[in-house]
Amino acid sequence: MPILLLGNKDIDLISGKRNITIRRLWKQPLYRGDRLFCYWNILSKEREKIFEAEVTKVKILPFKEIISNSELPHKLGYKNSKELEKDLKKSYPNNTKDNDEFQIFEFKKLHVTQWEGSAINQKNMIIKKADILFDMGEYEQSSLCYQAALEYDPDDANLLNRIGDNLSRLGQFGDAIKNYKKAIKLQPDNEYLYNNIALVYLNKGEPDNALKMSNEAFKINPKNTTILYWRGIIYEMLNDFEEALKYFDEVLELDDTDPDVWNERGTLLNMLGKSEEALISYDKSLELCLDDTKDSNTWASKGNTLLGLQRYDEAIECYDNALKIDDSNPIILNNKGVAYMELDDFQSAIECFTKVLVMYPNNPDAQVLQEVCLENL
Repeated sequence: MPILLLGNKDIDLISGKRNITIRRLWKQPLYRGDRLFCYWNILSKEREKIFEAEVTKVKILPFKEIISNSELPHKLGYKNSKELEKDLKKSYPNNTKDNDEFQIFEFKKLHVTQWEGSAINQKNMIIKKADILFDMGEYEQSSLCYQAALEYDPDDANLLNRIGDNLSRLGQFGDAIKNYKKAIKLQPDNEYLYNNIALVYLNKGEPDNALKMSNEAFKINPKNTTILYWRGIIYEMLNDFEEALKYFDEVLELDDTDPDVWNERGTLLNMLGKSEEALISYDKSLELCLDDTKDSNTWASKGNTLLGLQRYDEAIECYDNALKIDDSNPIILNNKGVAYMELDDFQSAIECFTKVLVMYPNNPDAQVLQEVCLENL
């Protein structure tokens, strides 16, 4: 019972895009007609059978001949002979002498009814792998896996949605929209699908088109906090701050526990010249926030608001809290330096700008501000 282990680089074999591969010659060579039990070991402790296959063609070649063959690398999914050679040497460091033999074989997948071993839910297993790849940020491979799962059920709107999510993160906005629209045909009352298209248009820098899609989502469910939040972001992108604030307030009426909403609300209030109210929103965001990265941004935003209100000591305290989390942020360090300048503490300001210039020697703000401080010492 030959076993074929597949990894991330074998996504084309799993998705069916390619049915030819290469392996070191096994102790028991493969022959035409052999049954393959194919497993995917994406995680070191995880091995699950994903399909069974029948070997249709086998060719045994020495390493020297393989790397000198100009056509073989493309058939095996490599760009060129150098890439194939590098991968083989990495995978088989002790088996790449000129005469070391490899087997190049083709196979055809067998329908689950033809399996000799126990059957599994292939679709669910592939989705599980795709989800793992998505969480790892491997969006292209994840998308291929979702496509493979889609072969088992072409009318799965959730899969189409996930494919759209991957393509959007890959910057393939047109294809992402196509998949979301296919999903909408299957689930026309799913507001999240319209919202996802709106997010694609936002990423494309087209807030007007984003609003059109958001309107469709809003018609379906005007009380969905996710839809309301992104409507606020869209109106903010359209510079309609009053309308944006209205939607953030609607979200908070339904659920006042999201720190992101409070933070965005604070930003809008600042833009509307309502700094004191903005400080209240930032404090609420900090109270609820459990993510250090977001925490840093909120502390910095609160510091900027206090800087604008000429409450310099309080601003510096906020910048210090932000820098505890993100100590190499040049914007925060520069703003902290400006607060010291307003207090006529030019020595402390210089220390801030010097830290920036050590990390970012060409930072223009730090260069100019440091020169101003030196002139005032």
